[in-house]
Amino acid sequence: MTCKLMKTLGAAAAAVVLGAVSAVAGPIEDRIAAGEPIRIGFSNIPIWGFPDENGDAKGFVNEIALGILAEMGHTDVETTVTEWGGLIPGLKANRYDMITGGLYILNSRCENISFSEPIGSMGDAFLVPAGNPKNINNYKDVLAQDDSILIMYSGANTVEASRKEGLTDAQMMQVPGPTETLAAMKAGRADAAALTYFEALYLAEQSEGKFEVTDPAALPEWTKNWVGIGFRDEDSDFMAKFNAALAGYIGSDAMLAAVSEYGYTASHLPGDKSAEWVCGNR
Repeated sequence: MTCKLMKTLGAAAAAVVLGAVSAVAGPIEDRIAAGEPIRIGFSNIPIWGFPDENGDAKGFVNEIALGILAEMGHTDVETTVTEWGGLIPGLKANRYDMITGGLYILNSRCENISFSEPIGSMGDAFLVPAGNPKNINNYKDVLAQDDSILIMYSGANTVEASRKEGLTDAQMMQVPGPTETLAAMKAGRADAAALTYFEALYLAEQSEGKFEVTDPAALPEWTKNWVGIGFRDEDSDFMAKFNAALAGYIGSDAMLAAVSEYGYTASHLPGDKSAEWVCGNR
């Protein structure tokens, strides 16, 4: 598989690098017919999607997306790292043809882009200092303490969840990604971080005992989410073919073997929920 990674410093850098291409690029199938690569954008998020030491796209969402494309016969793929907040704008600006990296299917996002059928079902958790000194296990615990600060990625589902649970902007700190999250926690500028369970567990393991992960079951049931691959609305024909290949690949021995190193197991399979249902209920 040709998987050429173009490392960027953020969405602005990606726009400069890809500007000449994006100005003339059309829907995915037009690019394929012209012999051009399928462009995937993703953010550097532990476990979900990240570049390895060789610059190749890794993480279970990338593995699944690339596996499905391979099943479809598409191996000419170009992947680009950008900031989390630049994924959807970059897709809409035609800098990418697909976006991965662990996007939850949310109603607010469904109003802007199209999602494949779900590729997994996941929950969130909080990263807190060892011993959880403020006893923060859910959003209500933050809300009850006026001086508590909850940190999260800008554009993440946890921003919507925080506001739905009543947190004020003064209690929310938004940062670009995991590096900034961990730095703020270490510096004591935030009391807890709202993350996917996979990310929280990864960051806790990297903290040398400084942090721990709360029980995902302590968060509201409605914060459980389904993950999909993002497409532009005008690429609905290609997405339909992608979904057909996804139906045969998701949960297969080949898929589970490809993602096992990331901790994705059969328990994380999406079940019978459709993207349409998730868009309407999340």
